[in-house]
Amino acid sequence: MMPTPVILLKEGTDSFQSIPQLVSNISACQVIAEAVRTTLGPRGMDKLTVDCRGKATISNDGATILKLLDVVHPAAKTLVDILAVNKIKETAVTVKKADKVEQRKLLEKCAMTALSSKLISQQKAFFVKTVVDAVMMLDDLLQLKMIGIKKVQGGALEDSQLVAGVAFKKTFSYAGFEMQPKKYHNPKIALLNVELKLKAEKDNAEIRVHTAEDYQAIVDLEKIHHSGAKVVLSKLPTGDVATRYFADRDMFCAGRVPEEDLKRTMMACGGSIQTSVNTLSADVLGRCQVFEETQIGGERYNFFYWLPQEGSLHDAIMIVRRTIKNDSVVAGGGAIEMELSKYLQDYSRTVPGKQQLLIGAYAKALEIIPHQLCDNAGFDATNILNKLRARHAQRGTWYGVDINNEDIADNFEAFVWEPAMVRINALTAASEATCLIVSVDETIKNPRSTVDAPPAAGCGRGHGRPH
Repeated sequence: MMPTPVILLKEGTDSFQSIPQLVSNISACQVIAEAVRTTLGPRGMDKLTVDCRGKATISNDGATILKLLDVVHPAAKTLVDILAVNKIKETAVTVKKADKVEQRKLLEKCAMTALSSKLISQQKAFFVKTVVDAVMMLDDLLQLKMIGIKKVQGGALEDSQLVAGVAFKKTFSYAGFEMQPKKYHNPKIALLNVELKLKAEKDNAEIRVHTAEDYQAIVDLEKIHHSGAKVVLSKLPTGDVATRYFADRDMFCAGRVPEEDLKRTMMACGGSIQTSVNTLSADVLGRCQVFEETQIGGERYNFFYWLPQEGSLHDAIMIVRRTIKNDSVVAGGGAIEMELSKYLQDYSRTVPGKQQLLIGAYAKALEIIPHQLCDNAGFDATNILNKLRARHAQRGTWYGVDINNEDIADNFEAFVWEPAMVRINALTAASEATCLIVSVDETIKNPRSTVDAPPAAGCGRGHGRPH
């Protein structure tokens, strides 16, 4: 008697397995690699990505490009997700602790390396000082979210400025806003998540309170005034009555402030965001040295200066941040990859069996980085790699590709550095992703569930009720 077949998967489920499936997964990952490999290094090319809404993005940052790709293949999508979690970057730098003056010089050289492959590379000398100043203003925690980049249309790149404080675009305002002062010295700042909105009244009219909510709204405004705050920021709307109320008392107000800007102001100026005005006191108010509203290009911005805690730019900011946080460094430009490749090839000769082939293949794969740097720069990759192999065999540990002179050079002396932790994370993520893809021998794709649409009106059987 034949055994009864067991139906495990629903009808329409696709299953791919065995060697063809493994080859398909590897091929999909190779397509992902081909999409970003030409962006590597200072001579890397840019990619133009257009999303489903027609928004175009030009970038040569591998992490940004992978984030914008709408990947469908399961294995390739898994690879992209792993890389996104680890946030692998091509460039990152660190230096050992030094005195402030010497450290600043090293940080500027590190940031210069990071900006050389960006769209603002022609202005990198200008932005390097801005980036280093911004990171060195942070405290020992070096929180990246404390650094914000605001983009304003109009003007030249050199018109950019560093604000030693918080800046955000002026929010929507009601009539009466023009009567409010636009500059304060040593003001107290109230940060609220409260709606301060009343119905507008006509000129020379009186406010008649009909409900408890209207009365409470007026009381809220009085409590804010009595707290001593001169600048009032709220995540929720601030109406025209409240705007004129504050203007009559020489107070500044802004409603619908983005949550990110409100939190950054709180972290920088102190205080805390209140959900009720009943708890307003000196302990929950923030402070800054100067607050003012200024015209920048075609927009008006609110600035908070001198805080008490005293991409294209994101990569450079990350570099200087890592520079201060970490205390270990390796040379970039393919130097560390060539040294690791040499070490693994020597080690593979001491390992018996098939493991020797695996270690040798891993060592060979590490040479892809300097090889791709040469290809992107238009160099003879075979000639450069032969020089690097010979130099590393003679204990030239930090020798890598010299982009400027089409040769090899000691990249440690040339300030082409990378933090050791970043390289460790990159190699670990790449190894884990490879092991994951190779270990998958079957892909099961469930069919998309469909819901039967209700029958259209008038399509049923039978006759209608007689009238």
